[in-house]
Amino acid sequence: MHLLPDPVRRFAAWCAVLLLVAGVGWVGIRLCGELRTAVVPVLLALLGTALLGPLYRWMIRAKLNAGLAAALTCVAVVAVVGGAVYIVVAALVDTGDQILASLRDAAKAVARHFGAAGTGLDDLAANSRKLLEKFGGTAVSNVISGVSIVGESIAIAVLALLLVFFFLRDSDRALKALRSLAPGDTADLLEAMARRAFEAVEGFMRGTTLIALIDAVCITIGLLILRVPGAVGLGALVFVSAYIPYLGAFLSGAVAVLVALADRGFVIALWALGVVLAVQVLEGHVLQPAIQSRTVQMHPAVVMLTITAGASVAGILGMLLAVPLTAAFFGVVGELRTRYGDPS
Repeated sequence: MHLLPDPVRRFAAWCAVLLLVAGVGWVGIRLCGELRTAVVPVLLALLGTALLGPLYRWMIRAKLNAGLAAALTCVAVVAVVGGAVYIVVAALVDTGDQILASLRDAAKAVARHFGAAGTGLDDLAANSRKLLEKFGGTAVSNVISGVSIVGESIAIAVLALLLVFFFLRDSDRALKALRSLAPGDTADLLEAMARRAFEAVEGFMRGTTLIALIDAVCITIGLLILRVPGAVGLGALVFVSAYIPYLGAFLSGAVAVLVALADRGFVIALWALGVVLAVQVLEGHVLQPAIQSRTVQMHPAVVMLTITAGASVAGILGMLLAVPLTAAFFGVVGELRTRYGDPS
């Protein structure tokens, strides 16, 4: 004789399952945080493999050796990323003096406005030694920390690139290894789940790349019409930063407006701001729902929630990885539902 009604027992069972899943997920996140220098390159390499897979398969169909095709694919991505970074840096260097002059003029205007309150530039110069003595140690430690972060980021990028090469070249071996590790007769199921998850990640990368390309082209055309210097470089910055949801668009747009303000004045800067905002509205209301929801098979609201959750867990890296990981999860769930769901 059961003490609780059947609906209550089912609810309790589901609660126990959710608590177990949440506990396992929390432990997994903690372990990934502790092993981030090894986990992050693997995740980034998976994203890179999903993005570069079509190019690699095209080379294989062209009768190239698997190792040579993987190497050429990695060289291509290094050339594209390196070229984009060079264009961005060159454009910003060309307008760097103008940007600094604009900021200096703004600082002088603020100082003149608040000069009566003792915040003029002369007062700041007189107190600079005291400020340096007070905060110098913190500044030095922050610089050292920043250098270590840059070094770690470079090491992660190099390791991720090497892993992309091996993931592309040895994808068949990895699939055979997965099948060999499958318990019992679950090899076909594990392979199908892995394929569905990877296809979902590929869809995310294709959608993000298409959206980034459209954003970059639109903003570049707008900046060229406004005759903003370094428009091509700023467009390249928009394309690269589009892989960081929300924050990347804000940073690249801010740089474009700042360059326009430095070289072309306040009115043109307002027009540049209008171009950036128009493109962002186009992305948020047209491109994201039409492209990303189809390639990832996720509702835009789910995409926004996963990005927010990823940011709260792992910052910018979490924002970058949240959607593809969630898409992979939904791909696995879809495969399980197809195989074991109710046929009616």
